[in-house]
Amino acid sequence: MLAAPMLLAGCAAAQPPIHGATAGHKCRSVAPSSFVGEPATSELGSAILTATHAAVLRWASPGVMLTMEYREDRVTVRIGQDGRVAAVNCG
Repeated sequence: MLAAPMLLAGCAAAQPPIHGATAGHKCRSVAPSSFVGEPATSELGSAILTATHAAVLRWASPGVMLTMEYREDRVTVRIGQDGRVAAVNCG
């Protein structure tokens, strides 16, 4: 019985791969002022991917429902009603 907590601790330390994650990519947060207020364009999307080192870019238009699972290789760009970037977040 004394060994059971140690066995469980070993299982907890091993993290399974994130479903759909791209190996070698982990989103890094950037200063919001870098992109907030800019028009949402494919060129800006490429710049955001480069700046955050994410592999996946997810555009979030106003009123669109998003899945809540966290992906370390993804960056989410929220777009305001005016078609400009409102927020940039990893996950």
